[in-house]
Amino acid sequence: MRRVVTFGPGPQFKGGIANYNTSLARALDRQEELEVHIVSWTQQYPAIIPRDFIDRKSKSDLLSGTRIKVHYLLNYNNPFSWGRTVRLIRKLKPDRVIIQWAIAIQGIPLRFMARKLQRSGIRVFFDLHFVVQKENSRLDRILTRRCIRFSDAYVVHSQKTFQELEDLLPSRPYKLYMREDPPEGEGLPVIKLFHPVYDMFQKDPAFDTEGFKASLGLRKHVFLFFGFIRKYKGLHHVIEAFNLVSKQREDVSLLIVGELFWDTLDDKKLATRIKNGMFRMAKKVFLRKQDDERNYRPLELIAQYGLEDKVVAITEFVPNEEVHQYFQVSDSILLFYLTATPSGVESMAYNFGLPILATRVGHFPETIQDGYNGYLAAPADPASMAGVMLKSIDTPIPAQHVMATSAEMSWDNYATSIMAH
Repeated sequence: MRRVVTFGPGPQFKGGIANYNTSLARALDRQEELEVHIVSWTQQYPAIIPRDFIDRKSKSDLLSGTRIKVHYLLNYNNPFSWGRTVRLIRKLKPDRVIIQWAIAIQGIPLRFMARKLQRSGIRVFFDLHFVVQKENSRLDRILTRRCIRFSDAYVVHSQKTFQELEDLLPSRPYKLYMREDPPEGEGLPVIKLFHPVYDMFQKDPAFDTEGFKASLGLRKHVFLFFGFIRKYKGLHHVIEAFNLVSKQREDVSLLIVGELFWDTLDDKKLATRIKNGMFRMAKKVFLRKQDDERNYRPLELIAQYGLEDKVVAITEFVPNEEVHQYFQVSDSILLFYLTATPSGVESMAYNFGLPILATRVGHFPETIQDGYNGYLAAPADPASMAGVMLKSIDTPIPAQHVMATSAEMSWDNYATSIMAH
């Protein structure tokens, strides 16, 4: 039996990459001839980062009914664990190791691991969620370049990411494959796929949509912003655009559901204060001032614009079991990002048939057909964003168009394509 390792955060962690890595492992596990192992971090980041990354709320076992084995082993802050991780993977003798690349700072231990595995004759695939990081710094570019060159194949989710890969490591003999292309010819394989539609989030047909909507005080037309609140996601533009919409219509609500990314620890604790101080010093060294989002406070705009009766903000981590509630009471999802790589929130929207209102940045023009499965707005232009929000009410996107867009974007298709190379 062939073995495959998916390396990335296991299901005990919060966030899209943990969901992604778990979903990929589940899809690979459905191939009868594969034995699948998730090799995970125990600590993903330097100890000074003041954030809790563990999912302490979800109750469901995402690996129930699978044969997947999980190994929590790699600790960013303990180099001895790096060697133990390599030794475990060597012992498993996998056909390939698929590494989730989503944060450049992880490039220090991941470079150690990828380099050692390659030298052992184990094939390394980097699944690139980005090449140029959204909050980019000199250190990020160095770490990315030094780490991802130790790869036997790449997976990218957009043409833009492939172009960034070519720009970062231009001397390599890449061969780009689309999903349906056979694995033939010479060159370093780069498989251009898609962000699959999450199968862990489903509609609940018995859910009391109207009752839940009433309990939140939502009006007829509901726009949803979902996910961690980060500056690159443009929540400040979302609120500014909604303010313009609310001046024209009284029957609209904005539902904001997402954890404040940098507010997960108790600031009264000494350990948190020490981490905050050290992290601020590190940011000053490596980040431009305008890239530091620690003081990003978009929710203050709600009171500034007097929108308290039209905006519902739930600023805490949502357990997996409750995610469907917020999608089922909404009419469209807002992705007015400043920069974009393929988005887990976009993938979730497809699963619920929600039209996607997004900015014309990153990969969005590749996946969103304006007027068919969503609408595209000009970036950094709240007036344009308000326009597409109003258009989504006046000319609704049929849910079947959204569903049709994602028909081929399954995890099974994704896993089969990776294993073909």
